Amino acid sequence: MTRPTLFLCWIAPVFFLGACATTTDQADSSFGAAPGYSGPYSRPLSDLPPASEEEAKARVHTELGQQYLFGRGQTDIALDAARTALKIKPGYPPAYHLMGLIYMELKQNNEADNAFRRALGSAPGDPDFNNSYGWFLCTQKRTAEAMSRFATSAANPYYPHKARPYINAGLCLLENNELERAEVQFSRALEANPSGSEEEQALYRLAEVGYRRGNYRSTHDLLIRYHQRFDPSAPSAWLGLRAARRLGEARSQASYAEQLRSRFADSRENALMMQGRYE
Repeated sequence: MTRPTLFLCWIAPVFFLGACATTTDQADSSFGAAPGYSGPYSRPLSDLPPASEEEAKARVHTELGQQYLFGRGQTDIALDAARTALKIKPGYPPAYHLMGLIYMELKQNNEADNAFRRALGSAPGDPDFNNSYGWFLCTQKRTAEAMSRFATSAANPYYPHKARPYINAGLCLLENNELERAEVQFSRALEANPSGSEEEQALYRLAEVGYRRGNYRSTHDLLIRYHQRFDPSAPSAWLGLRAARRLGEARSQASYAEQLRSRFADSRENALMMQGRYE
C-alpha cells in the first residue's frame, strides 16, 4: 500500500461558524461498521481559529511540519516541528496527529498508533484525525477498526471533504479484494461532491473495480467521463484499452493504444501493451 493514496486535508483556517451538533442520522451503514464516535461533533480543528497565543504558535510549527512531511518528505525536520509545537502547547492534538503521520511514514507502528490515539483523545470526532487513523489501521490489516474510523469521519456534519473517507475506505477494501464493498465506497465518494483530485481518484478507482468485476461496459463509460474531465494517465489509458478490447471496441482500443505509444512511451503500461500482456 503506498503513501499517495492517503487523502488528508491541510487547509487554511477559517472562522468558526457554529458550535457543535449531535447527530445520529449522519451515520452511513455502507461502511459495514458503526462510527467509533457518535457526537457531539464540531468543525475540524484545522478550521478553528487558535484559542490562545500559544496555540497560534503551535499551529505555525505544526503546519510547517506538514509542509516538510508532504512537500519534501523530510520526516526528521517534520518531527522536530511537531515536538516544538507540543513544547509550546502541551497536548496540542494537531501536533500528535502530525506525529502519527510521520511515524506511519517511518513504519514505526507502535509510535504511530499511540500518537493518533493521543490526538483523538482530545478530539474524538475530528474527521481528519479519524480519516488518518483509519488509513493507518488499514495498513495494519485492522480493516473493521479502520471502517469504524472512516464512518466517524464521514458522519461529521461539518466536514467539507466528505469524499475522502469514502475513497480511503474503498482503497482499504480494494487491498483486501473486497470488490463489491469497495465499489460502494467509490460510488459514495462520487455522490459526495468531491473536489478535483478526489473526483479523479474516485472515478478511476470505480472504473478499475468495474473491470476487475467483469463490468467492462461500466469501466468503458466511466473512463469516457474521466477523460472528459481529466488528462489521461498511463494507467487510465491502459485500463481503457483493456476494457475496449474486452468489448470489441476496435476504434477505442486503437485510440488508447496510440495514447500509450505517443504520450506514455516509457511507461510500464506501454511496455505491457507492446508485449501483449493485457491481463
